[in-house]
Amino acid sequence: MKAIGYFTPGVIGRHDALVDLDLPEPTPGPRDVLVRVKAVSVNPVDTKVRTGATPAEGQARILGWDAAGIVEAIGAEVTLFQVGDEVYYAGDLSRPGTNAELHAVDERIVAHKPRSLSWAQAAALPLTSLTAWELLFDRLRVPYGKKGGTGSLLVINGAGGVGSILIQLARRLTGLTVIATASRPETITWVKDMGAHYVIDHHKPLDEELARIGIPEVEYVAGLTATDKQLPVLPKIIAAQGHLALIDDPKSFDIVPLKRKSITVAWELMFTRSLYRTADMIEQHKLLQEVAHLVDVGVLKTTLAEELSPINATNLKAVHAIVESGTAIGKTVLSGF
Repeated sequence: MKAIGYFTPGVIGRHDALVDLDLPEPTPGPRDVLVRVKAVSVNPVDTKVRTGATPAEGQARILGWDAAGIVEAIGAEVTLFQVGDEVYYAGDLSRPGTNAELHAVDERIVAHKPRSLSWAQAAALPLTSLTAWELLFDRLRVPYGKKGGTGSLLVINGAGGVGSILIQLARRLTGLTVIATASRPETITWVKDMGAHYVIDHHKPLDEELARIGIPEVEYVAGLTATDKQLPVLPKIIAAQGHLALIDDPKSFDIVPLKRKSITVAWELMFTRSLYRTADMIEQHKLLQEVAHLVDVGVLKTTLAEELSPINATNLKAVHAIVESGTAIGKTVLSGF
């Protein structure tokens, strides 16, 4: 089967940063579905693994943690899917990735694809939807579907993949006032289209920007990128007994200044359930099923911003470069082998 991977970690500008491969087809395990991949998207985790993880000698590492496709075979213990089902999912960090024609994945982290979306539109959603949902409802502990709630959520980097779906979830499924950060005309337009009530500039002091819109303190902050750079102002702008959840990877993050206000700090990594085979691993199947339903009834929409074709090393290298630039809006998806 066709696949794309790398043998040596390094910068995306190298000629062999990603290469086209011909690999044996995977064999599904007892709880696996074998998916014929129709579309994939690229996330920051792809670029982090590509630059920092060395494969076993002589073996290639296959990246990719978002996919939409058709179930081609099922393991002996699979109960959630049948051959021919259209599915979407975000994969498992500890297993080979989705940048391949065929991909084996545990059924407990797979869901039926939204019927109203194309392959590319669906592939834009899984990883960011899982991350945003878990961050908002599990880590920040905002009540799901409670529109009568009050308070404000600040989304740092609202135009990225996670921010784009997080804004939608918070605007449509909670009673929170949603404030997103963006600095360019195109990103400001994007986050407003996703549903942000207010937009502020993360290149300016956040306390001054929040004061400008008349909301000097917020109850919730989602730190999606460069949270450490905003750390000095967080004790001022987060309300007493407020909440901070972050997904990025600062080298250090001193939360002691947040103690006086009894601010809760939580990390979100959507791979935790699959990495540790947690007892509630199947919650990601249920979550993505709910996201698909919300898309099909018009509550949520895809965050696809750009589509390239086919899925090959050349196009994947181009998308990796976009993600690493820090200027990506929404999600870029590749479709078709």
